[in-house]
Amino acid sequence: MKAVSLFSNCGAGDVGFSAAGFRFSVISELVEKRLEVARLNHPDAVAVSGDLRSTWPVVIDSFRETHGSDAPVLLSGCPPCQGMSSARGDRGKENDPDAGSRDGRNLLVLPIAKVAKELRPTFVVVENVPAFLRRKVWDTDSTTPLSAAQILCNRLGDEYSVYAAVVDLCEFGVPQHRSRAFLTLVRKGTEALRVLQRTGRAPFPAPTHGGPDGPKFVTIDDALKELDLPALDAGSSKTARSTRHPMHRVPVWPDRRYGMVAAIPPGSGASAWETDKCGRCKREGIARTEAMCPSCQSPLQRPTVRNPDGSWRLVKGFRSSSYRRMDPARPAATLTTASGHIGSDRTLHPWENRVLSPAECAWLQTFPSTFKWGDMMDTWGHTGVRQMIGEAVPPRFTMLHGRVLADLAEGRDVPEALSQRDGRCQKALEKLDSAR
Repeated sequence: MKAVSLFSNCGAGDVGFSAAGFRFSVISELVEKRLEVARLNHPDAVAVSGDLRSTWPVVIDSFRETHGSDAPVLLSGCPPCQGMSSARGDRGKENDPDAGSRDGRNLLVLPIAKVAKELRPTFVVVENVPAFLRRKVWDTDSTTPLSAAQILCNRLGDEYSVYAAVVDLCEFGVPQHRSRAFLTLVRKGTEALRVLQRTGRAPFPAPTHGGPDGPKFVTIDDALKELDLPALDAGSSKTARSTRHPMHRVPVWPDRRYGMVAAIPPGSGASAWETDKCGRCKREGIARTEAMCPSCQSPLQRPTVRNPDGSWRLVKGFRSSSYRRMDPARPAATLTTASGHIGSDRTLHPWENRVLSPAECAWLQTFPSTFKWGDMMDTWGHTGVRQMIGEAVPPRFTMLHGRVLADLAEGRDVPEALSQRDGRCQKALEKLDSAR
């Protein structure tokens, strides 16, 4: 089944669709390093490099050079989410279109609409953070405040029926909590839409994990033990990398940072904020408001910074989740582009003194073991690789999603799909409607 990918990143999400039977004729990405990885994993696709706001006609021409007037079955597009992410403190209020329009990435649905209108795919699939459904921007056509998702739906509404869902991907066997919004637009007049209307289904997979009768969520402990990589330690350059696994390496920490993490009990899911014992004089039970030991006046093994006068104070930050070990008995927290920073959300290894390696992050994102990275770790470094991994759509979910779409494209019933009455769909449509 022919497919086209926009905002392809490293091509990981499209690997899941490929496993469901789709073959990408065209992939496109702004960042050349990311496109290089995507090429490795989709070698038969034409790769279009550059800003889609100007290169979208090249995508169309590239598809038609191979397939003529045929239409692709799938157009997948995952525009950047940074302008809508809750991790950005400067994003402004969701109902403020002036704030939403300051970041031009929030209107990157427009190239998706242009390509869809020209190529007329059966399905248009868009993934983003949940705020994508409701964060308002100024519509460039109507000059009214709408969400980017609603703008896309308006552009294509005459030709497509709109389905939406907000899901936590741990319910689909992904070993992390990852709440994401999905739009799937289905072309009117197709057998796929007739099946959905007749059966009352939505074009999304039903959860596979966490239900009363199904398997439990996949925990971080389950995932790391299955991956079975050598132990690492951030204490030295020798122990912070594996010579046999190029993607299995972590940053080396200075003594003070290392000691702070080492003081957190392995397997506890606790944070450095909770450490109440002085590492120097061993006094215990120190109040959590303190940055220095009341007895010996040394800085505690907590997130602290030194003041100009030589005293110490606690770092200002999110104390509920930062500098915290992952709980091995639960799915991981959302894997982000900041997976290498100890002050981000639950990035510390459950029992070793380090953050997760890029290899482990990719595994938690359900990248297959056959995924090709080339020499990216050496030429771009772990930061660039972590960004690709953190922004990817987990291939396990796109594989399940792709199987539903493949059945629909063939006109088959989809009992494994969500019901339109499922809360994941109903709440997403309510959020979408609220952004009109």
